[in-house]
Parts: sequence; structure tokens; C-alpha cells
Amino acid sequence: MGSLDVERKASYEDVSGEPGGLGGVVSTISSSRSPLQPPDADDGEPFTTYFDSKIPIPEDETHSCFSFRKLWAFTGPGFLMSIAYLDPGNIESDLQSGAVAGFKLLWVLLLATIIGLLLQRLAARLGVVTGLHLAEVCNRQYQKVPRIILWLMVELAIIGSDMQEVIGSAIAINLLSVGRIPLWGGVLITIADTFVFLFLDKYGLRKLEAFFGLLITIMALTFGYEYITVKPSQEKLLQGLFIPYCQDCGTPQLEQAVGIVGAVIMPHNMYLHSALVKSRQVNRADKREVREANKYFFIESCIALFVSFIINIFVVTVFAEAFFNKTNAHVHQVCANSSSPHSSLFPNNNKTLEVDIYKGGVVLGCSFGPAALYIWAIGILAAGQSSTMTGTYSGQFVMEGFLNLRWSRFARVLLTRSIAVTPTLFVAIFQDVEHLTGMNDFLNVLMSLQLPFALIPVLTFTSLPSVMHDFANGLFWKVAGGLLILLICCINMYFVVAYVMSLHNLALYVGAAVLSVVYLSFVAYLTWLCLIALGASFLACGSTGRLGFAARPELFLLGHVDSDPSVPR
Repeated sequence: MGSLDVERKASYEDVSGEPGGLGGVVSTISSSRSPLQPPDADDGEPFTTYFDSKIPIPEDETHSCFSFRKLWAFTGPGFLMSIAYLDPGNIESDLQSGAVAGFKLLWVLLLATIIGLLLQRLAARLGVVTGLHLAEVCNRQYQKVPRIILWLMVELAIIGSDMQEVIGSAIAINLLSVGRIPLWGGVLITIADTFVFLFLDKYGLRKLEAFFGLLITIMALTFGYEYITVKPSQEKLLQGLFIPYCQDCGTPQLEQAVGIVGAVIMPHNMYLHSALVKSRQVNRADKREVREANKYFFIESCIALFVSFIINIFVVTVFAEAFFNKTNAHVHQVCANSSSPHSSLFPNNNKTLEVDIYKGGVVLGCSFGPAALYIWAIGILAAGQSSTMTGTYSGQFVMEGFLNLRWSRFARVLLTRSIAVTPTLFVAIFQDVEHLTGMNDFLNVLMSLQLPFALIPVLTFTSLPSVMHDFANGLFWKVAGGLLILLICCINMYFVVAYVMSLHNLALYVGAAVLSVVYLSFVAYLTWLCLIALGASFLACGSTGRLGFAARPELFLLGHVDSDPSVPR
């Protein structure tokens, strides 16, 4: 143990023995430590970052306020994070929004993207200031049982997201092969090429980031082609974007609006972004460098999410213009007239058209020619492939952070991939490509349930001065962050309740009620700790009044974990 570690451990021991320190509250919550008390400094070796090297940041004395050279050096993590806003689940939500509500819900997409940006800012700041990502912080600050539950919940979110992403890629491969490659075959291909692409960072992190940039460019070009081909009404686009109103909207449109928010804000993305920012060389002992890193990462995130928002706009408006208020009979006739082999997908009745990413490609092909179908499939393949890779990184960070794995890199990737992909393969084998909408609804509900387990911890730790020092959330961000998280969780709970009620099964209602008690209890526990961190010290009452949050929270995080060397730039 280095001298700095000894010094910090001694500091911790001094504090825990003080009146009001943590030493007197161990027995109130746990037999070993309080809910947010750090482990001993000699619990084990430091965590290792997933990336072997860090990208240096150049000095630019001529531009003190803003430097494009520095922005370029910081560019990368935000674009990898933005891929979660472009995964097949988001694309499907976009096209369904256009087909169900036309242009009327574009303002919801805009609002959800802005909220997502503000929450991503918190995650990035946590990683920059502490040198730890969210999973590592949770591992050190929560008790063992809550920590394990939290890890399992986040893993469920990653598995659910992975299933959508891998199946999205498999659907794209099925469309490109004109149905010759079945869904399970596409899943195996996606798994195989994901393993290959994941080792690109062996050739340099910049090359890996460039590859992701290429995939985002492919999505922009392919969905942009569909946009130019369909020629949506620009007037309706601007009205839908800036007038927060949904005329003549009913339950389907409301549920679609809720689905947009749930699809855009992904729980595992908070863990991912807080880890990706560690790939830049920042001297955390220098407040100026930390402040500068926070600024450039936020600017880069704004640019990245603006690009993802434009791509989402392409998809929504294409389906709003071409397929809003269309019936199955109409599409069936169009496909029959174009001699499409897929006309049987759409029953010849007057029900409103329902589409997913598979049927979406088909109706584009029927209406605008085969080129539209194949270009759509290429875009979906790029979306699925890129999001599958970032999902793998998320799984890697989460598992390493919560469990402190010290395996070889290949073994870790193999384990995280197997956990996430095995359920997907079973679904692909026993389900055909034309009947996946019900499963996607279930996966969206699953991920909606996991949102509190990312949003509450990130607000908790970014609000603690002992964690963030001078960069802790101020009053505005504490209040605004709390209200945003409450809003998002309420919206997603509505989505979950609406889904369960639509099942019309008494046994499922009873099971959901029992699970909801356990679920809400754990959310309440995390919320209690978060409120204390936000300054509601009166909640730490009675025998828990000396949790350490009220007057002097003691969360020494930086003693022995992944601290960057103080490298002068």
C-alpha cells in the first residue's frame, strides 16, 4: 500500500472514531458497516480500467476559453454513449410513433433527448471527477445485499437491451438475405462479428471510436436516404417539433409517447458513459483540468445527441408521412401490386397498420421500391451492430465494477456475452421473425423497471461533496435532477402498469402485485439514501441519525482506486 493510501486510511480511521463519524452507526444498519460506508482500503487490488491506455489531451495556449484541438481529443465517449439512442429498440419506437401519431409526438422525442442529455451529464461528471465509473462507486458505497440486488437489476436491463439489439441485427440480416438466413442464424452471425469488432481497441482506442463513428455515419446516410425518398412535410415536422400538443390523441398515442421516453433513456447507458470518460488523461488533482474535461465532454455529448436526434427524426417523419392512418388493407394492396412476397404479412382488413422494424422495412420496399428495403436493412444492421458492441462494454463495466473481476480479458468478454446472449438465442430459435412485437413490448417494460437503479445512484453520488468535492451538484441540479428522475420513473411506471393491465390475466396481476411490493421497497431504500444525500438530513432520524450524510458525509473514494498519475500537460 502506498503512502497516499496509508494517509487516507488513517484519515478515515480518525474520522470514524469521532463523535458523529461513521464508527457509531455501524450497528444501526449493518453488522459491518453503514449503507454508504466505504470498504477498508486494503480490501483488494485496484480495479482495472477496460481500456489499456488513455488518450492525452493537448495543451492549447492560444485558445484559453475554447479549443477545437481539445474538443477533438475529448470526442469519442459521447458518440459511443449516443448509440444507445439509436439502437433497434429506439428505431422501432420511432417508426411506431410516426405510424400511430404522425408528426404529433416529435416534441416528446425532443424533450426526452434533452432530459437524457442532462442525466448523461451527471454520469460523465461522476467519472471525470472521481476517476471511478458508476458501478465501481456503487460497489464501494452500498451494503453487500443492496449491492448484489443492484447488480442483478442492471444486468437484467443489459440483457433486455441486448436481446433487442442482437435481434435487430438478425432481422436486418434476414431482410438483406431475402429470408434465406433465419433469425437464429442472424443471431449467431451477430455474436461472432461482435467478438471480432470488440478487439479493435487492441489497435488503438481512436480506431475503435472511428469505427463507431463509421456506423453512425451509415445510419445517418441510410435513414437520410429514406427521408429524402419519402419527402415528409417540413411544415408538419416543425409544428410537431415545437408545439407541445397532440390533437385528437387517445390511449394509443399516449402509450406511444410514454414508450418514446422509455426507449430513449436507457439505464445501462449511465454506467457506460461514466466509464467511457475515463479513457482520457485528466489530472484529477488539478481543478482546472477537471473543469475543462467536464466542459468538453458536455459539448461533445450535445453534438453526439444532436446527431442521434436528427437520425431519429428521419425515421419518425418517414413513417409519419408515408404510413400514418394507413390500414392493413391499403398496405396489403400496395405490396400485392408491387409483387412483393411479403404481402401476406398484412391481413386484408381495415385495422390500422401496426409496424415493427421488420414490417417497417417491408412496407418501405412495397411503397418505394426494393432499394428502400435494403437500405433500411443496412441502417438497422449498423444500429444493431453498434449498440450490441456498446451493450457488451456496458456489461463489461458493470460486471467488473460490481464484482471486481480479475480474469483474462477474453474470459470476461465471453462471460458477459454468454449471460446476455443465451436468452436471445433461445428466443430466436423458438420464435419466427414475423412475430416479435410482443416480446419487444415485454423487453421495453423490463428496461423501464430498471431505470431507478441507474438514475437514483447517479444523482446520489454526484450530490455528495465528499465524492465530488467542488464539483458536487448545486441546489438547482439537486432539485432539477430529482424532479426529472421522478418524472421519468412515473412515466415508466405508467407504461409498466398499462402493459400488465393489457394482459388480462388474474394470476399475472397477483404475481405483479407481489413483485411490486419487493421492487418498490428497494426503490424506496435507494430513494431514502438519495434524499439524505440531497440534504434532507431529517430523514436520517433516530438511531440512524449519524449515517454520516447529515453533517459530514465520509465517502473516501479516491484513496487507492484507479487514480491517474499527475501528468503535466
